[in-house]
Amino acid sequence: MWSRVTVDPVPYCWWDTRVTLSTQKWFRRLGAVVSGLCTVAVVASACGTAPDNGGTLPMQDPADVSAKVAGIIKKMSDADLAGQVLMPFAYGRSATDVSAGTAAGNKALAGVDSPAQMVEKYRLGGMILIGFGGNDPTAANQPVNNVQSPEQVRALTGGLQAAAARLPADVPLLIGMDQEFGVVTRLTTGMTVLPSAMTFGAAADPGLTEVAWRAAGLELAAVGVNVNFAPVADVLGPAGSSVIGSRSYGSDPRAAGDQVVAAVKGMRAGGVAATLKHFPGHGHTSADSHTELPVVKQSRQLLDTDDLATFKAGIKAGAPIIMSGHLDVQAVDPGVAATFSKKVLTDLLRKELGFQGVVVTDGMNMAPAMKAPPGEAAVKALLAGNDLILMPPHVGQAHQGIVDAVKAGTLPRARLVEAVGRILHLKLGFGQAAAPALSTVGTHQQDVAPLAAAAVTVLRGTCGKPLVTGPVRVTASPGRDKARNRLIEALKKSGATVVESGGSVVHLVGYGDTADDLAAGAAVTVHMDVPTLLAKSTSKVLVATYSSSDLSMDGLAAVLTGKAKPIGRSPIEVAGLPRTTCA
Repeated sequence: MWSRVTVDPVPYCWWDTRVTLSTQKWFRRLGAVVSGLCTVAVVASACGTAPDNGGTLPMQDPADVSAKVAGIIKKMSDADLAGQVLMPFAYGRSATDVSAGTAAGNKALAGVDSPAQMVEKYRLGGMILIGFGGNDPTAANQPVNNVQSPEQVRALTGGLQAAAARLPADVPLLIGMDQEFGVVTRLTTGMTVLPSAMTFGAAADPGLTEVAWRAAGLELAAVGVNVNFAPVADVLGPAGSSVIGSRSYGSDPRAAGDQVVAAVKGMRAGGVAATLKHFPGHGHTSADSHTELPVVKQSRQLLDTDDLATFKAGIKAGAPIIMSGHLDVQAVDPGVAATFSKKVLTDLLRKELGFQGVVVTDGMNMAPAMKAPPGEAAVKALLAGNDLILMPPHVGQAHQGIVDAVKAGTLPRARLVEAVGRILHLKLGFGQAAAPALSTVGTHQQDVAPLAAAAVTVLRGTCGKPLVTGPVRVTASPGRDKARNRLIEALKKSGATVVESGGSVVHLVGYGDTADDLAAGAAVTVHMDVPTLLAKSTSKVLVATYSSSDLSMDGLAAVLTGKAKPIGRSPIEVAGLPRTTCA
């Protein structure tokens, strides 16, 4: 029996069905579940509502999916159930081949040598791949880098799925990654790199956003990643949370919500489950939740109109996952981190907003979540309403804590079954067509370039003509050599004369820079992140790209040389400057 709903046509697999022959048996048994779809009209469905995206495709009967889920859960022990709600990280760039140092890290974390052994010992439901760069505000809880190249990640995810295939539950893993792009980008080598979220906000074209995120989804699916912990749905407040910054689409809740919806649709079309974060909103805070518990001081009315607006939009669009934030939400449950708050996650998110999908914690190895031992913290998070425990600081202790709590009756088995049911619905509600070939990775620049170009914003200076004439010299604050070199190359291709001395100076600044990094006398100052620093620049021309990606530098070159009109508009206020000088 089939029901019909409106959805985007999705040609690719949510996970890689070609990893091993053993993975293919899942799909033969599960039947023709349509690619990229969320189960609807089921209490434990993977989405809040049926997505309304145009196009009509058949969906598997929700009752059929529910029956499959119930059959799987019926065979699960408490230990199986406890494993399904855990999504730890592991040391190593291979699932099975590890060095002595890597094995030592995994022993300390989980009492095993390799990532594959971790999957099998704890009967895991998922695993997150991590890594960070030098300008990453999330580096505090990223102790290892196990992403290097598309080929390496594909081999790693294949090995992890092969380990999952040997488990009694016989369901694939959720394999997640924080591929937000911008300052939080886990895999850069060989990938088509999208610009930051704020770039999308400046372009203000959800159609371009959806196309770009579909491209990203296809490439993530090709390397075996089926869950992306993006988009960031946080609305940036007037103070401009430094840990969120350009990870946000901007300060306007409605406009940011449109971007969130487009990102969810795009990733679903690419075969990847999107995640809205950090519920109920990290954009109006000043503290960093990696190191302390930020306080959300918004009134309940402002929480509804600002912070929650983007989450409501994402839920309506069918977002399958929401990440809870380590946030003290004063208007709802003062003094309690949202991660552990039933008032926030059950009463507000589930009952009031109607979200029925998977709720995942933010990293449980972040300071606010580590005030209790790993087992106790995992149980508290589940009781609050989380379904998936991300990055527990000790996998064995978290797993045993859940099992012991069920045995003692402090964690009702029904609550654990409910969480696992949602996770399995997410897994089984996505489709089984073949994943994109690995050769498609890094081939979608043409899908992203229009977005990056459309974001370039002039906040001071005239429009309709080249912003620089004659010889041009490009300078940059320390650590910006990659962006500087790309801009030089792009300027030359646009016909500009680039010199090493003299000339009109175009100066680049970016994430973390201060007034000391500005260049006195620069004809043009360009900010490649949150552009608030431009308020302190004396340059006659001020430009924002919000990102230092290669495609952003290409778009900047076209604007500087007059080959393209700057049509971007700053998605945040910059003191003393207009959103754009190009009406």
